[in-house]
Amino acid sequence: MNYTRMVIEKEAPEEYGYDRIRYNLSESSIADQKLSDIRLSLPDLTLFYGEHRGDKELRALIAAQDAGVSPDDVLVTAGAAGALFIISTSLLSADDHLVVIRPNYATNIETPRAIGCAIGFVDLAFEDGFAIDVGQVAAAIQPNTRLISVTCPHNPTGTMMGRAELDALIALAESRNCHLLVDETYRDLSYGKRLPSAASLSPRAISVSSLSKAFGIPGIRIGWLITRDAELQEKFLAAKEQIGICGSVIDEGIARGMLQRRDAFLAALLPEMAKRRDIVQAWIDREPLVDWVRPEGGVVGFPRLNVDPGFDLDRFYVNLLENHGAYVGPGHWFEMPKRFFRVGFGWPTEAELRGGLDAISAALRG
Repeated sequence: MNYTRMVIEKEAPEEYGYDRIRYNLSESSIADQKLSDIRLSLPDLTLFYGEHRGDKELRALIAAQDAGVSPDDVLVTAGAAGALFIISTSLLSADDHLVVIRPNYATNIETPRAIGCAIGFVDLAFEDGFAIDVGQVAAAIQPNTRLISVTCPHNPTGTMMGRAELDALIALAESRNCHLLVDETYRDLSYGKRLPSAASLSPRAISVSSLSKAFGIPGIRIGWLITRDAELQEKFLAAKEQIGICGSVIDEGIARGMLQRRDAFLAALLPEMAKRRDIVQAWIDREPLVDWVRPEGGVVGFPRLNVDPGFDLDRFYVNLLENHGAYVGPGHWFEMPKRFFRVGFGWPTEAELRGGLDAISAALRG
């Protein structure tokens, strides 16, 4: 493995220093929750080795979200990042090929790169509404393609494919004898109809999710992967055991409590996040130098700056942070041009969100 640090992690706000940022619009989750916020208290847990697959009740709560998924199909991991690492290192080698949608969450690209796997990119275009073209995905597949990797709702754009596109991607993976990985981390934050978990539709599909983004508890490092392929699940379990044996019983206890309250939590959260999305939309409607594809899920969008070719983008980002106190996720975090940036509207307070958006307008004219 040839590891290199991901730019998005080197420039993460926790690395830069939260105290140096006034308007943090770079976060990709809802606001961080305290135990008291979600009305949880820790029981008197025995701190033993937990079940290697993850707590039984926790896996049952995850599996219950989709028909056709059983607790045995679920493997609890150290966040979605841990699930993605297990999948890449289990399925890919330097002799294999991966098809991945770009832009994408960095781990979906950088771990295969560290392995030395050949990657075929299918680049999404702003002009097409960042929509996935299944035909382009099919054209990118090679005889040694082992995995097709997509995210839905998409990070960083917040766009979503429809059920027809999901079914077509599954059929493609089945016909080409490879696997489809769908990073579904934002699935619970869908503003329209929520798609079924891809893994519930085919043994060739693998679903990944976590409690970090939609539930605001990234600090407990709980994610999961789902596959109905028992042989493949055993391989994933072997990888987890060799990485860390099992998860933290404390983390899994908190996760279990959160998912027991899942429906009530999301019922209160979704209208508030839809309101935040409308705040960004209203700002874009009156800001001629910025446009976006309106997100259909998640709490991030990927606006584009409508500036002249000679506009100094590096200076803009420095000015935005140093003189206006606002931090966004520039396009190079996602191997995209610097005129794009990710804006997170779920983590800041409403006042901070409005202040950050106004700061972007001021910096554009500075």
